[in-house]
Amino acid sequence: MKLWPGCPYPLGATWDGKGTNFALYSARATAVELCLFDAAGLETRYLLPEQTNYIWHGYAPDVQPGQHYGYRVRGPYDPEAGDRFNPAKLLIDPYARAIAGDVQFGPDLFSYPWAAPEKDLTISETDNAASIPKCIVTDSSFEWESDRRLEIPWHETVIYETHVKGFTRQDSDLPAAIRGTYAGLAHPAAIAHLKSLGVTAIELLPIHHFMRFPGHLVERELQNYWGYDTINFFAPYAGYSASGVDGQQVREFKQMVKALHAAGIEVILDVVYNHTAEGNHLGPTLSFKGIDNATYYWLDSKQPRYYIDVTGCGNSMNASPAQVLKLFADSLRYWVEDMHVDGFRFDLAPALARELFEVDSLAAFFDIIHQDPVLSTVKLIAEPWDLGEGGYHIGNFPTLWSEWNGKFRDTVRDFWRGKCDRLSEFALRFAGSPDMYEINGRRPHASINFITCHDGFTLADLVSYNDKHNEANGVGNEGGASHNRSWNCGVEGETDDPEILALRQRQQRNFIATLLLAQGVPMLLGGDEMGRSQLGNNNAYCQDNELSWFDWLNRDRHADLLEFTRRVMRFRQQHPVFRRRKWFQGEDIQHGQPDSDGLRDILWFNPDGTEVTDAQWEESEGRAIAVFLNGRAIPTPDERGDRVTDSSFLLLFNPEHEDVECHIPTVLGEGNWQVEIATYRDDEGGQRIYSPGQPATLVSRSLTVLQQ
Repeated sequence: MKLWPGCPYPLGATWDGKGTNFALYSARATAVELCLFDAAGLETRYLLPEQTNYIWHGYAPDVQPGQHYGYRVRGPYDPEAGDRFNPAKLLIDPYARAIAGDVQFGPDLFSYPWAAPEKDLTISETDNAASIPKCIVTDSSFEWESDRRLEIPWHETVIYETHVKGFTRQDSDLPAAIRGTYAGLAHPAAIAHLKSLGVTAIELLPIHHFMRFPGHLVERELQNYWGYDTINFFAPYAGYSASGVDGQQVREFKQMVKALHAAGIEVILDVVYNHTAEGNHLGPTLSFKGIDNATYYWLDSKQPRYYIDVTGCGNSMNASPAQVLKLFADSLRYWVEDMHVDGFRFDLAPALARELFEVDSLAAFFDIIHQDPVLSTVKLIAEPWDLGEGGYHIGNFPTLWSEWNGKFRDTVRDFWRGKCDRLSEFALRFAGSPDMYEINGRRPHASINFITCHDGFTLADLVSYNDKHNEANGVGNEGGASHNRSWNCGVEGETDDPEILALRQRQQRNFIATLLLAQGVPMLLGGDEMGRSQLGNNNAYCQDNELSWFDWLNRDRHADLLEFTRRVMRFRQQHPVFRRRKWFQGEDIQHGQPDSDGLRDILWFNPDGTEVTDAQWEESEGRAIAVFLNGRAIPTPDERGDRVTDSSFLLLFNPEHEDVECHIPTVLGEGNWQVEIATYRDDEGGQRIYSPGQPATLVSRSLTVLQQ
């Protein structure tokens, strides 16, 4: 077959209905070979005939969807100058839309003699084609019908973080063939569970094609489960496809999004642009390293043989060159426009904003997103820290961004175990963290509140273990955080003690209620609503097994917790005072209105009914506190411009180990107060009425919600 010159754009393999255009960027290559593979795996190589602005391109008139391909890139192998070209290595197209299967770990993946890693300056001529998955030419057509992004307002959003495989792998309500797949997540039974909870968005752990079998896990007979070892930013991971047919993962992913959208649920992707699976100078050569190492990676300027690592994964993508920024933007736009996703959570986001090492809130990465007419309109969530010097940047992201609020997690955990540093810290976190986000013009939705996430203890383990138990990872209980702000309620791990079990259940209800009723956007870790445990493993990234997969029998074992979660979720949805769009002002914002009650929009009280003083805010011991939320003082109108009003509520928090007598503040007026939620029990509230000044017993380690 003769290749025609073709076009430099678009990058990747583009089928036009007759043939396929191939285009690959490499500024430092001397030649690029397109490698086509037949059904038997036989390889045929073609030199790409043209190069335009560092883009190597050619058009194959007879190549159709389903064709397997890869690249071999020629150039100098000079690691000390930052170049690692090696034509013996088949490479994955950075713009491939689909990839067939997994990388098979072995010595042929390395561009140097693997048995002598100290000699990475010596090139290896061992061919790796048998170990590298092949890229697939795809047909992008799909019948979306009327599907589009849902654009659910931030203040209405509740996020459910989950894993495509783990969510349905053991769900007997699904056909066995689709469990643990995109199709499984799209199944009516899976969607019914999400709908019953009232979540409005799922945040999926990485689905970009990743390296499932890295060497350090192969040696331990484990696998990469979470997927934070990306090797391509366009292709959905093939291992989550139910059909097993090469390329069908693209169509299945689209069908999943379409089904979730039809149910009113948005899809947010956890994306990893900060590093790749190619690791450091001793890592494998899979794609970017062999295509244009010096462009794609952040190299040590004094010793380009080595990589700057602010991710803890061996390398960091260089988010400064125009081509790398284009890669990121093209990828993100593809997932929005072609795959219809609703937003992104950026893993270790500060790594993408480092220019000349320092994290810069005005970095080019933010610029390309903020000026983009598509990307600037989707949900953007930052994990606001990386592992480099000065990498903790919570509260410092630009106006379009929301952030995982690690301070909310830490403060609420400490509060409910009775070890809060300052009472004011808890009040700030519950009020949406205005000290972190209001100053730069953001709204309460900038705070993505969470108690637990994939990285760390599950909620059941948070109240059952003081220490991590990661022995199953095979590294002597190393890895994972050692300071978890957890409390086992008196016994480490499993127990039959009914008092401890009752306390653990109450603590889980405390956490769920605090999460869902705080200002900001709540994010629930999938499975927490039904007591999912990882037996104390707080770093289950390599546990692709029953330890990480959802045990759906928990729906019956922990039916009370599941129903409590659903009830509090409904309660939040019914009352706009718990999902305000603007900050509390701490003043009477109704002044002058006919129905003004003369009260401030938020008030904090001691158990005796007096207001918390300035001195008390600095107290560190965990103690009972109450907060009044004024339903008549909601400052933002509805979508038609009409005033929004709600009931008023008094939330009584008692993290102490003893019951506390609490008095309804007389300053709140003469109305009576009814119990709506009480975490010391799991049944419905509404059975107890209190009047102003009347004492109420606030049960130890519990939260009670009163409605006026």
